Amino acid sequence: MRIVKFKMERPGQVKTGDQVEISEKKTALNYSYIIEPAVAMSGCYKVSGRIKNRQGTVKKVIHNSRGYYVFVEFDEEETDSQVYEEMNAGEDVSDSVPARNV
Repeated sequence: MRIVKFKMERPGQVKTGDQVEISEKKTALNYSYIIEPAVAMSGCYKVSGRIKNRQGTVKKVIHNSRGYYVFVEFDEEETDSQVYEEMNAGEDVSDSVPARNV
């Protein structure tokens, strides 16, 4: 399983256990991903680091001094152990903020 970190600007957009769908944005050198509908955005990935699956499961939502981060698990090969460390370092806040109305 692969965990990918996304930056979320507003709390309550998703919570742990939610199934999410992502879209892919391609630039000249990189790919980035958005949890739809415009919930959170990933960092940039080289071609070798592209996310192949378009659906994943929210494993954790954390809040720190830099904002809210969503960690999503995808059914593909693991790539970055640093993301696991970041995910495990923060407390899950997805149940402590009100959910958004869709």
